[in-house]
Amino acid sequence: MQNQIEVVNSKPEDTDTIFEFYDMAVAHQKKVFNKHWQGFSRELVQTEIAENRQYKILVDGEIAAIFAVTFNDPEIWEEKDAQPSIYIHRIVTHPSFRGYGFVNQIIIWAKEYAQNNQIEFIRMDTWADNEKLLAYYTGCGFNHVGSIEVKANSGLPKHYEGISLNLFEIAVN
Repeated sequence: MQNQIEVVNSKPEDTDTIFEFYDMAVAHQKKVFNKHWQGFSRELVQTEIAENRQYKILVDGEIAAIFAVTFNDPEIWEEKDAQPSIYIHRIVTHPSFRGYGFVNQIIIWAKEYAQNNQIEFIRMDTWADNEKLLAYYTGCGFNHVGSIEVKANSGLPKHYEGISLNLFEIAVN
């Protein structure tokens, strides 16, 4: 029997679970890479939930992964931010569900969302020196479109300070 996988909006009662996922992600990042997220504010996540920009992936009704989206990311994408885009952020998969290919599920979801909302690009970023993620995201269909140095005092979360990012996009046809 095949699992039922669905992408749905997170709800306010998911907030604690979202932060548990972030904690798991940071622990995993510390094990496998030399950089990790520095934490996020509850207010940010609550705003994303209220604005229907925080999502969860359910497998047979159980939260298996989470991610957030935004529709502007000028600090990272600069002048390209003027192009109608959906930006995928903070993808976290519960360890019990690794290997399900959720990035591909997110791409399918994002393409449909983009086509229904006149969005031209699906975009994301990750640390520039993470070759494993570079290979993974391009293997999922993203085009690597360059790198950027994040400026100090960019207004982005702390883990972005003074780093280089790889930029990825998929053109939605």
